[in-house]
Amino acid sequence: MSNSTHSRRGLMLVISSPSGAGKTTLSRMLMDKYEDVRLSVSATTRDPRPGEEEGVHYQFVDHSTFETMIEKRAFLEWAKVFDHFYGTPRKAVEERLEDGKDVIFDVDWQGADAIHDQMPNDVVSVFVLPPSIDALQKRLEARPGSDPEKVERRMAGARNEIRHWRRYDYAIVNEDIEVAFKELEGILTTERQKRLRQLRLEPLVQALLDEG
Repeated sequence: MSNSTHSRRGLMLVISSPSGAGKTTLSRMLMDKYEDVRLSVSATTRDPRPGEEEGVHYQFVDHSTFETMIEKRAFLEWAKVFDHFYGTPRKAVEERLEDGKDVIFDVDWQGADAIHDQMPNDVVSVFVLPPSIDALQKRLEARPGSDPEKVERRMAGARNEIRHWRRYDYAIVNEDIEVAFKELEGILTTERQKRLRQLRLEPLVQALLDEG
């Protein structure tokens, strides 16, 4: 790390929330404002959907390639969802961090734990809470294409996600999206200044001591 030409090491910003609490909107707002903050691109074995681009939305690979990547420990975390595999490639993330840029991860609590276990010094985790269960349900009901069955399933999943909120470094209550964004932005700014991420400090302090 000390050989980097960048003034700081990037960080891994893990953002989790129950469906409908606002993590996707907050992530987009952060990326719109900061050019050096980008969403992690996962690898998957499923086929591309209309409008999805290779390397932008996902890295599309076959099952054999994915299994080889698992064997080579090429993922920070991976999971099988129904018939398809999804995983976070390690190399691209590490290169981005070394380049002084930040990576957002939109994962659940299990993915957050897995990523933290792999690179604990680089991870900053944030859990986004709704102001109330009623507010969350109304947001889910207002989504295009929602129906009572989908809402009920997501509400059940939401309660399970919320139970794990203490695992995170920070928690934000998203009652007002602009206020929540300011809080998230404040977390990013503070974490960027952490001593371990300020790569210029070690040589600077050594130079100060040598001058003395």
